[in-house]
This record gives sequence, C-alpha cells and structure tokens, in this order.
Amino acid sequence: MNIRRTTKGRTVLTAVAITTGLVLTVAGCGGGGDDEGSDKKTSSSSPAKNGEGDDRQSSESPSAQQILAEVKSGGLTLAVTSANRDEGGFVTVEGTVTNNSGKSWVAADWRGDERELAGNGGSIAGASLVDQTGKKKYLVLRDTEGRCLCTRFTGGVQSGETTEWFAQFPAPPEDTAKVSFQVGSMPPASVEISEGE
Repeated sequence: MNIRRTTKGRTVLTAVAITTGLVLTVAGCGGGGDDEGSDKKTSSSSPAKNGEGDDRQSSESPSAQQILAEVKSGGLTLAVTSANRDEGGFVTVEGTVTNNSGKSWVAADWRGDERELAGNGGSIAGASLVDQTGKKKYLVLRDTEGRCLCTRFTGGVQSGETTEWFAQFPAPPEDTAKVSFQVGSMPPASVEISEGE
C-alpha cells in the first residue's frame, strides 16, 4: 500500500508539475498577447506618425510665421523664409511658392534670359539680389556646366500646391544687411540677410 500511495503521490506531483508548466506556458502566451498589445502600441504609434505629419504641418506653420517677405502676381505667391550669409562668400535664399493660378505652372519666366541658363528648364535660375545701397545686382551662382545653384521645378507645380525653393548668390559686402530679391514678373521682395551659423 505504501508503494501505491507513493506511486499515487508521484502521479499527483507529476500532474501538478504538468499543470504548473501549462499555466506558465499560457502566461508566456499571454506575454505574446502583450506583444500584440505592443503591436497595438505600434499601430497606435502610427497615428503618432500621423502626428509627426501634423508636426511637419505645424513646422510648416512656423516657417509661414517666419516669412521675411511675400509677393503675389498672376495667382502665384512667392515667400522668402530665409536669406543666410554663409562662410563660403555666398548668400542662400530659401522660401516657398504657392500656385493658386488654376493651372499647372512650369516657372518658364523664372529661369532667366541668359543663354547659359537655357539648360536649366523650369527653375528659379533667373532670380537676382539687388543691393540698392551698393548699386549692384547679384545673379544666381552656376556650376562649371552652367547649371544654376538653385531649385529646378521638375514637372512644374500643380494648382493648389506649395513647393520649397532655394537659390545661392555671391554675397554682397558684409555691411549690406538688406537686399531686394526679384524673379520673373514677380514684384521685388525686400529681405534682410542674416549671418549663417
């Protein structure tokens, strides 16, 4: 009888061990449920990514608040958001253009009339900075092949769209803090040059 009790006791202990193992396994699977929860967190972080998109929109809003100059003509709105003097002896001007003309815009009159610029297509290559005080006009810099150091509007800008642009110019003298930015038939925009970092 002692042998039977011992065998029965071992069977009970084995059953308890198996049950405990199953409970731990189920708990481990429950951890998998947490992983699903973390997948849910990831999916809930997808809206956070959308939130990042919102941050991008809100980061566009501050740049809209930091507009140095804005001019309008023919359904286009040109905004200058920065004009930084860089160490290399040039000024980088940046901004946005919004097309509210009701049709696609290819920047044909912004590329300039110079022959060298013909290969730049729809671009802001015809832009200039005018130093009224020093009575000098600065044109967009070009590389050795005549391509402008500026934005090319490949494919144009569709109606209702806003796109960013930049153009680099030789820097006016250091005591020149204010210049006029002009491109195509847009009115001149008076901008203040800030020192680069």
